[in-house]
Amino acid sequence: MVLGLTKQYAWLALPMLGFTIGWYLDNKETQRMTMFRDKSALYGRALKEGEAPSW
Repeated sequence: MVLGLTKQYAWLALPMLGFTIGWYLDNKETQRMTMFRDKSALYGRALKEGEAPSW
């Protein structure tokens, strides 16, 4: 026991920490992928003047 924390607290905190890190990385990847919405490199065409994005 260190600073009043037991093994039970560690077994509770590890999955929560893993979930938090995964959620953060998933959000960062989603933000990164928004740069590619309706870009010719991803979809193979450029938007026409006045055309609305598909998303």
